[in-house]
Amino acid sequence: MSKETNPVPDEELKQKLSPIAYAVTQENATERPFSGKYDDFYEKGIYVDIVSGKPLFSSTEKYDAGCGWPSFSKPISEEEITEKTDRSHGMHRVEVRSQSADSHLGHVFDDGPVEKGGLRYCINSAALKFIPYDEMAENGYEKYKSLVE
Repeated sequence: MSKETNPVPDEELKQKLSPIAYAVTQENATERPFSGKYDDFYEKGIYVDIVSGKPLFSSTEKYDAGCGWPSFSKPISEEEITEKTDRSHGMHRVEVRSQSADSHLGHVFDDGPVEKGGLRYCINSAALKFIPYDEMAENGYEKYKSLVE
């Protein structure tokens, strides 16, 4: 059985998540650049939504954009990502949220690797949980192993 879960009530989320993970996913905060645990992290596996457990990104699509946050060229499934216009902080950006839990993840920009489609999904580490390749099957993510082999 997969550990993928349904969204949890707010009071349970405050118990389940670290303060920064709660602030990022539920209050649209952003972690400081170069402070997240997955910025300079390149192990083989997948990244899931820390709230719902739904698979979001594979390690094969992760790259160093030098921006201070984990960057990916594409999500595992476009259906698990929602994009919204974000005009906060006097900027015009495209916010990325998880479909299942409505977690704020980060933003998507069009300055990514051209050979991979040109997108850069700039994602907060605090919104993600990494599942190492060797633990994917036991955690219910076996069907995603081919994405990182």
